[in-house]
Amino acid sequence: MAGNTFGNLFKITTFGESHGVAIGGVLDGCPSGLEIDLEAIQRDLNRRKPGQSAIVTQRKEPDEVEFFSGIFEGKTTGTPIGFAIHNTNQKSKDYGHIKDSYRPSHADYVYDKKYGFRDYRGGGRSSARETASRVVAGAIAKQFLKDVEINAFVSQVGDMKLEKSYLDLDLSLTESNAVRCPDPETAARMEEYIKSVKKDGDTIGGIITCVAKNVPVGLGEPVFDKLHAELGKAMLSINAVKGFEYGSGFEGVKMKGSQHNDQFNTDGSTKTNHSGGVQGGISNGMDIYFNVAFKPVATIIQAYETINKEGNKVQTQGKGRHDPCVVPRAVPIVEAMTALVLADYALLNRTIKL
Repeated sequence: MAGNTFGNLFKITTFGESHGVAIGGVLDGCPSGLEIDLEAIQRDLNRRKPGQSAIVTQRKEPDEVEFFSGIFEGKTTGTPIGFAIHNTNQKSKDYGHIKDSYRPSHADYVYDKKYGFRDYRGGGRSSARETASRVVAGAIAKQFLKDVEINAFVSQVGDMKLEKSYLDLDLSLTESNAVRCPDPETAARMEEYIKSVKKDGDTIGGIITCVAKNVPVGLGEPVFDKLHAELGKAMLSINAVKGFEYGSGFEGVKMKGSQHNDQFNTDGSTKTNHSGGVQGGISNGMDIYFNVAFKPVATIIQAYETINKEGNKVQTQGKGRHDPCVVPRAVPIVEAMTALVLADYALLNRTIKL
C-alpha cells in the first residue's frame, strides 16, 4: 500500500490498523534543537480520543503516545521521531458480521477489490483511528511554527449553522463544550441535535472552520504546489471529508470583481480578506481561513441492505461503537494537518534564497 507519507521536508509516515496492536508514525525532517512540550502533544491527542463525551464513540482508549526516537533531554535531535499509540480497547467481534460483506459508503468494497484481502476489524487501515498519528505529528509542527496560531472549530452540524464570522467569535470558548463550537448557545442546540440523531441510530455531518493567524508572507510553491492546493489535499485526506473551500469559497461567485478584490493598505496588508490569506498560491500575511465539510458517518446502527463477496444482496445491521457526528473529534485533526502543511512550507522557504 502506497500513500502513507505526507509532506516534502517536514513529513509524516503513519502505520497501523484500528484493531491492531498499535498505530503510530515516523516524523522525518523536524529540525534539531526544538524544545518539545510532551504535555501539549498529549492535550491534542486527548481532544481527538474516543469516549470523551456522550456525543462521540464510547470506545475507551487512553491514546497515550510513546516516543522511541528523535527526542533527547526534551529536545529534537534532528533524527526521525518514531512514536506509537497502543490500542487497548478493541472489540473485533463487533465486526465479525461484515467479514464477508461490504458496508455502504465505507472502504470495504474498494479495499477488497484493490488488494484482494482486507482487515474488516473496524475498517483496518481505512479507519479514522489512523488520524491519531497525524495529531501527534501536527502537535510537534505547531511547536515548530511557534508564533503561528491555528484554531479550528465546529461551525455547522447538519443544517444548524453558526451565523457568525470567526472575527466575531471568542475562539477561546471552543473547548468549553463537547461540540467544540465557540458560540455556547449554538453549541447547546447542536449537542441536543446530535443526541437525537444518535438515539435514532443515525448519523449527521457537519463543517469545521479553521483559522491560521500570524502566517508569514511567502509560504507556498507555485505552480502545482500552491499553498491552498496543499491545504486542500491535506483536508481531503482526512476520513469522511467531502469538501474544502478557502477564503470567500463558493460564496465568492456571487460577487463582482470590484467587490471581491482585496485592496491594499500601505503596509501590504489588505482592507478585506476574500483571498483567505493566499494569493497566487502564496501566503500574503493575512489570516488563512477555510471550511472543511464532513459527511455523515457511514456506519449507522440500523438495519440495511448490502452485498456480500459473491455479489448477493444481504441484510445486516451496524454494530459496535461509532460517532453519531464526527466533527467534534475532527477539530484537532484539521488543526494538525494545517500545521503539517505550514511547517513543511516554512522549511521549504529556507531553501529558496540567500
